[in-house]
Amino acid sequence: MKMFSQEEVLRYSRQLNLRDVGEEGQRRLKNASVLCIGAGGLGSPAALYLAAAGVGTLGIVDNDVVDLSNLHRQLLHGTGDVGRKKADSARARLHGINPNIQINTHPTRLCAGNAIDLISAYDIIVDGSDNLPTRYLSSDVCVWQKKPNVYGSVHQFEGQVSVFAPHLGGPCYRCLFPDPPPADAIPSCAEAGVLGVVPGLIGVMQAMEAIKLILGIGDSLVGRLLHIDTLSLRFREFKLRRDRDCPVCGENPSIVEPIDYEQFCSARSGTKIAALSPIELNDRLKKNEKIALIDVREPFEFEIARLPNARLLPLGKIATDFNEIPREGTAVVICKSGVRSARAIEFLRGHGFDNLLNLEGGMDAWREQVDPTMVNY
Repeated sequence: MKMFSQEEVLRYSRQLNLRDVGEEGQRRLKNASVLCIGAGGLGSPAALYLAAAGVGTLGIVDNDVVDLSNLHRQLLHGTGDVGRKKADSARARLHGINPNIQINTHPTRLCAGNAIDLISAYDIIVDGSDNLPTRYLSSDVCVWQKKPNVYGSVHQFEGQVSVFAPHLGGPCYRCLFPDPPPADAIPSCAEAGVLGVVPGLIGVMQAMEAIKLILGIGDSLVGRLLHIDTLSLRFREFKLRRDRDCPVCGENPSIVEPIDYEQFCSARSGTKIAALSPIELNDRLKKNEKIALIDVREPFEFEIARLPNARLLPLGKIATDFNEIPREGTAVVICKSGVRSARAIEFLRGHGFDNLLNLEGGMDAWREQVDPTMVNY
């Protein structure tokens, strides 16, 4: 085992004892490179286990900073890392797990301008992103670069994982989702909530898929989508087929280079909803304008932070209690980030309300633009 130090032989001894890994498999792991898009709920467990397994080069793409609300699921980071760049925190943690590997940090957001260069430098891509533009972008570039894209996503108590790799006979992300859903149809973790264990489970499965691809063992999830309901602990498998008419991996592709993914994913966002910025709302309230504030968050959120004189009407009760909302004058609908409030306004429009404005960016934007002392959650 000339390639490994005595310390490495001991470190990987349990893997070296596996017939399907052995010295050759461990060599493959050491020579492999994996790019983790995101160092959050999915990227944390994936990167931790890839590092521990001995993958020689790990790349971390993330331009965010650690927030206290991340820590129940993003185990690359600790309390002392709050406010620190996630890429830096991840590198320190991963080197603490395994000092023998190389960690490349990319403290930026994956975008059309850098995706080809970043993805081309790695063998396998683990997509732990939490937004549609990045998912479409990473999948498209992986198709062009012939790199496996290990996909994962979570929602509350559920998750799913697959491997998109047309060059290996399977579909790409666009084959499964040809068109993005309306942008406000998919709530973020901050909006919908997520149990921290769920991204942990999905991220570990992403790491397992990447390791199987490196070692060339087992049956990968190419052509299959695995869905997990953690409350019932039931696993469902869906067969996926490649779309011959796919604009990226089909027989006659029409998309052969990066596009404007933000525009592509926002084009189906539905009817435009009139909005008011936090600064504009604050100015109008200071002038004592008569404005009804309707907060559609949950009661526990309302207790944490709220605007003076706001009325709580959770989104789940809008359908039965909408008559409590004034139909005359101006009413501003509020939630945490502007997503739930937009959905509430769309519903209310169907019941004759034409006096509603959405608080742009919700309470998060209010805290950033108007009142930085407001509690963040």
